[in-house]
Amino acid sequence: MQHTVKSAIRFTGVGLHSGKPVTMVIHPASAEHGIWFRRSDVTTGDPMIPALWDAVNQSPLCTRLVNVGGVSVSTVEHVMAALIGCGVHNALIDVDGPEVPILDGSSVPFVRAILARGLQGQAAPVRAIEVLETVEVRRADAWARLSPADTLRMDFHIDFADAAIGTQDKSLTLANGAFVRELSDSRTFCRQADVDAMRASGLALGGTLENAVVVDGAAVLSPGGLRHRDEAVRHKMLDAMGDLALAGAPILGHYEGFRAGHALTNDLLRSLFAQPSAFRMVTCDGAQTARLPGVGVTAHEIPAHA
Repeated sequence: MQHTVKSAIRFTGVGLHSGKPVTMVIHPASAEHGIWFRRSDVTTGDPMIPALWDAVNQSPLCTRLVNVGGVSVSTVEHVMAALIGCGVHNALIDVDGPEVPILDGSSVPFVRAILARGLQGQAAPVRAIEVLETVEVRRADAWARLSPADTLRMDFHIDFADAAIGTQDKSLTLANGAFVRELSDSRTFCRQADVDAMRASGLALGGTLENAVVVDGAAVLSPGGLRHRDEAVRHKMLDAMGDLALAGAPILGHYEGFRAGHALTNDLLRSLFAQPSAFRMVTCDGAQTARLPGVGVTAHEIPAHA
C-alpha cells in the first residue's frame, strides 16, 4: 500500500544560498497525489510545483524545480531523499520561500521528524519503475547509468584533489532502511575556496560550518569533523537518491555514478523516459514491495551520532 505522513510536520531554518529564514511544512496527502511543493508566499500565479524530473531546471549546486508559470523551489534533494527513504509516496510540502531549509546539510532532520510522526497507510497499490534496458549519459569525464536490477542498487565514485576527500567509492543495496542507516546523516560538502567564491558571487550566504562539511586541503574545518570516513561519497549518493525520487515512483534498477551530480542524474531520467522500451511501470507484489527503500524502517535505524 501507499503511505503518507500521519500529520503535518514543520521545519524552520535558512536557505543555503539566500541565508534568509524559511519555514517548510510537510502535509499528508491523499493516495495517488504524489509529491508536490506549494509556495505559500506566492499570491499571484500558480504556487504548485510538481516534484518530477521534467520540472527540473538544471543547476550545478542543487536541484531546482520550476512550474510552467516560472514559480520555483530549490534544494529539494535532501527532503526528497528523506521521503523516498522513509517510504512516503504522497505529500504536499508548503514552503514560504524559494528554498527548502538546509538544516544540518543532510537528510537526517527530515528523516527523524518523519519517523517520529509516523506513516499512514493508504488503500492504493505501490507502483514502481522497472528498468529493462541499460541507459547511460555522459558529460566530459563524468557519467551516470541505470541498468536492470530487482531493487534499487547504487554504486558511486568521486575523486577530489583535496586530501580530506580524495578518491572514494561506495556500493549499497538501498532496500528497506539502508538509506536511513547508511546515507541519511551525511552532509553536503565543499572546499573553503569554493565557499569564498560563491559568497563573492552572492551564493551560499546561508552556508556555515554547522550545515556543511567544509574542507581545506587535508583539513576538515567543520566542528566535530566527519560523521563517516567516506561522508563525501555517501552524501553524493544521498543527493542521487533525492534526484532519482523525481522519477515519480520508486526505481527498480542499478544506478551507477562516476563523478556525477544533480544535472547528470536528471539527464539520466530524461534519457530513460525518452526510451519507452527501457522501462515499464509495475504494480508491486509483496516481494517487490519488501525490497523498496523505507519498507519497515524505524527510528532506531537513524545513526546514533547524527
